[in-house]
Amino acid sequence: MTGESDLRKLLSGMRPQLNPGRYVFTTVDGGGAPASVPAGVTPVVTVAEQEGLTLVVRLEDADTAGLPYDYVAGWITLRVHSALEAVGLTAAVARELADTGLSCNVVAGFHHDHLFVPYERAAEAVAALEALAHRAP
Repeated sequence: MTGESDLRKLLSGMRPQLNPGRYVFTTVDGGGAPASVPAGVTPVVTVAEQEGLTLVVRLEDADTAGLPYDYVAGWITLRVHSALEAVGLTAAVARELADTGLSCNVVAGFHHDHLFVPYERAAEAVAALEALAHRAP
């Protein structure tokens, strides 16, 4: 199924959904070998970087595994099926949240975009995104 690339349709149809739970960004180092996900940890995002493997995991999983973190986030899924080549969705969402004073870490999945925002302001972020969707022409 092909994703949507029309910015107006993407914005008006994004239907932001706050996923339950608290999520953290952490990293594991392979000590010279490729890094791997610790046992008992189920990441929702992984990113392989030169410095190590970045994981986005439930806060409880990080605590149980003894993984360090600083940033606690709420996870918002934009439920519109966005095309990977679509132009402007990330910029519009980031601008809206920045105007509200919210940081936002964006991860693009094959079907949807996922936003990680400060946990304590996640409901406010959803409200701002819903307002943006209603303003879309």
